[in-house]
Amino acid sequence: MKEYLPRIADRLLADAMEAKGAVLIEGPKWCGKTTTASQAAKSVIHMDDPIMGANYVDMFYLDPSNILGGEVPHLIDEWQLVPKIWDAVRYEVDRRGEFNQFILTGSSVPPDLSQLIHSGAGRITKVKMKTMTLYESKDSSGVVSLESLFDTPEKISGQNELTVGDLAFLICRGGWPQAVGQTEKVALRQAYDYYNVIMESDISRVDNVSRNPNRMKAIMRSYSRNIGSQIKYAGIASDVRAVDSMSLSNETVYSYIEALKNIFVIDEIPAWNPNIRSKSAIRTTCVRNFCDQSIAVAALKVTPDILKNDLPTFGLLFESMCLRDLGIYAQYLGGDLYRYRDSSDLECDAVIVLPDGRWGAAEIKLGINHIDEAAENLKKFRKTINTERMKEPSFLMVLSGTVQFAYRRSDGVYVVPIGCLRY
Repeated sequence: MKEYLPRIADRLLADAMEAKGAVLIEGPKWCGKTTTASQAAKSVIHMDDPIMGANYVDMFYLDPSNILGGEVPHLIDEWQLVPKIWDAVRYEVDRRGEFNQFILTGSSVPPDLSQLIHSGAGRITKVKMKTMTLYESKDSSGVVSLESLFDTPEKISGQNELTVGDLAFLICRGGWPQAVGQTEKVALRQAYDYYNVIMESDISRVDNVSRNPNRMKAIMRSYSRNIGSQIKYAGIASDVRAVDSMSLSNETVYSYIEALKNIFVIDEIPAWNPNIRSKSAIRTTCVRNFCDQSIAVAALKVTPDILKNDLPTFGLLFESMCLRDLGIYAQYLGGDLYRYRDSSDLECDAVIVLPDGRWGAAEIKLGINHIDEAAENLKKFRKTINTERMKEPSFLMVLSGTVQFAYRRSDGVYVVPIGCLRY
């Protein structure tokens, strides 16, 4: 059996179970929901068992306790195959009056909510799970902690072991658990397989609306070309018409993208709206991003070798990978990830905001040639923030791909290789 690599979701799940009777784990297909839940569960029932599945359904309708019984926490996998399980779990949580009772996992395709009586509010909480970060897949040494940067250390240190070739491979491989630890050939297939399943099946199953796979692929290509930008959906429709010569309305693009959001394929980054000193208008459009940058790799049909010879695309996908990791690390810390950009085009790639109001800012640069430029931009950004009404930033960081060492500059800006970062 393949070794289980500890996940950040382990801690998120444990914290949620301490405070609620049941937890629903949500996230994209193949991100490891069932495997992670199984590590925490004391008993498990798989509703999609090819031998027992039909019997489980009959047993549930005869007496729900047949399915709900078991040592707690009790995992019910693929619960959405019998949506009434939701109400039964909610009722049983009320009856028992205890926390840490049930874990629910299932397909990324939402169940038929019309059959549910109760929302589960107060009884069933949700944990959003994503693909693996570089630290979780053991591709980052983790010698620099994002959490520790909020304490503004005087010095940080660490050496980056990732080469340009490593980064190109990791971008294309993605954070899919099935890809980690495999040969390069097998690992690189996983994102393409995921992409094909989404295009050919899940995109129409999400709400039982038949969608044209060719249109979906054209939208995905355009979205991928504009990853990391704040392009509006109307702009994506225009791009599709120009590049793919396909008639496509703005409304169709919107409906397809909403479907992708509902199955966690798209994971956009909201705009940050802080108190600022200038009168510049803050742009509020979300930054376009996938749950994993390897989806864009599959949509654009790029390879590690292609990336190494196409630095603009390499840089965009590297940024997407960094945003994936920063978002998961922020989630671990109980915080949120944002992007800032105003009407004067001053921007900051990533802003991590914690519940207590502390925040830190990061610029993302693949190579070492733009470290000074990124640091200057961060300092300019800090001056824009009205620190009379908000806290000073806990840190300013340039997150890099190829810089060799982690260090703190004389101006206080941290330079951190992604291959050294963890939560």
